[in-house]
Amino acid sequence: MQLSEETAEDWWEVEALLDLCFAPGREALSSYRLREGVDRVARLCLTAREDGILAGAIRVWPVRVSGRNAALIGPVAVHPTRQGEGLGGLMIRDVAARAGEIGWSRMLLVGDAPYYQRFGFRRLDGVLMPPPTNPERVLGIGDWEGISGKVVRAAGAGHPPAHQP
Repeated sequence: MQLSEETAEDWWEVEALLDLCFAPGREALSSYRLREGVDRVARLCLTAREDGILAGAIRVWPVRVSGRNAALIGPVAVHPTRQGEGLGGLMIRDVAARAGEIGWSRMLLVGDAPYYQRFGFRRLDGVLMPPPTNPERVLGIGDWEGISGKVVRAAGAGHPPAHQP
C-alpha cells in the first residue's frame, strides 16, 4: 500500500470514493461548514493506493479552538472492498506522525471513541463542534491542556504559524 499526498489529479477520484463511503448529503454535515473557504492542510491529505488503484483517502483541515490552531481530521474513507484490512488505522497513524513533524500539536475528529482510542484519541470535554454534533464523539490527540470552546473555521492556507501557542 502506498500512501501519498493527495494531488489535484486525485481530487475527483477521492470525491467519488467519499460519495461511495458516506450517505448522500454528506456535505450538509456541520464539519463541512468549517471547511468552506479554507485550504486543506495539503501535506496531511493522503491517498492510499495499491497497484495504482485508490483504496482509501484522508483529508485534514485547519480549525481554531479558543484562539488556538488545531487540525480537523476528516473525512477518512476506505473503499468498501478494502474495509477491515487496517487501512483506516494506517492512514490515521501516518497523518498523526506527519502532523507532529510539520508543527501541528493538536488534532481532532468526530468519531467513535472505541475505534479511535487505539490511536491515542480521547474525548475532548468542553470542545464544541457546531451542532448537531454529539459531544461524546468529539475526540482529540495532542496538546489540548486548558483548551475548550467552540471549534471555528480557520482562515489561512492550511499550515500552522511559525509560533503556535
